[in-house]
Amino acid sequence: MSMLASAGLHRLRRSPWEVLWSGLASCGLTLLSQLAVAMVPRLFPSLSLIAMLPIAGVVFLVVIVVGRFWRRFIGVAVSAPLFVLFNILFLWGVYVFVIRGGTSSLLDMVINAECAMLLFGLYRIFSGDPGIVAYESSFFEEAGCKDFVEAICPSEKLSSLPRVRHCNCCKANVRGYDHHCPAFGNCIGQKNHRLFMALLTGFVVAESTYTICSTKYITRCINSGAIRSENPLSVNMVIGAMLFSVLQLLWQVVFLIWHIYCICFNIKTDEWINWKKYPEFQMKGQPQSDSEVKFVNPYDKGILCNVRDFLQPR
Repeated sequence: MSMLASAGLHRLRRSPWEVLWSGLASCGLTLLSQLAVAMVPRLFPSLSLIAMLPIAGVVFLVVIVVGRFWRRFIGVAVSAPLFVLFNILFLWGVYVFVIRGGTSSLLDMVINAECAMLLFGLYRIFSGDPGIVAYESSFFEEAGCKDFVEAICPSEKLSSLPRVRHCNCCKANVRGYDHHCPAFGNCIGQKNHRLFMALLTGFVVAESTYTICSTKYITRCINSGAIRSENPLSVNMVIGAMLFSVLQLLWQVVFLIWHIYCICFNIKTDEWINWKKYPEFQMKGQPQSDSEVKFVNPYDKGILCNVRDFLQPR
């Protein structure tokens, strides 16, 4: 097998029917989770939005846990990338059909452009090559390694294979491997790390924009007296989608900050978690026990150089 042209080639091939049923299951789980979250303002109309947030979080987690057992009951696995896709479409649909009427032209153009770019970015990162190194690649031959197992073992050859790690999910060897992202259905490596950061930032910006638009819509409904003890379904959907967006923002902002930190100090998530597996991160010196091994980052060139290296095309 030659150097892989795209990440899709290393995934397990599935029949069209399996993809179709997985898509239907993912769409069903999206609708179920969104409707479940929308029931929170319906059942607890007297609570503030902040008070509804933890309840919505618990409800959403329960639905997701139930969704994980769907495969056992109906024999179909939910696709995480399709679940992300359908949630984008759902939020976009709520905006277009409910919120859009009272939104300024500029904000309307911004949020539509953001949603379209998220869909395009999701397709690109799902179908793109993260930096896969094939077993027969000249990259291994130049290092003098017979196979990848030999390449990742501590030896004098390791320096010839900088930051090539094995992803157990994809069963692939990825250059610049950071982590496997189930939500995007691909590894994050040297070739798509910048796209991943742009997409993660795009999600934070788009969900923040949606939260602003939905807050303005809810305020208009309150002022006009449209929100009563029993809210219309459309209002509940807006509030539920806003709660969902805020829940996503809570972890996505932390995740984004973490990855910015990793870029600034030129370290990958996998390396930070499993640094004891990689000899280059272990301080050389007198023989020490495993508990006394100290961490050192040989790839850290200073924040400015690290950021510049990250932004350079590869």
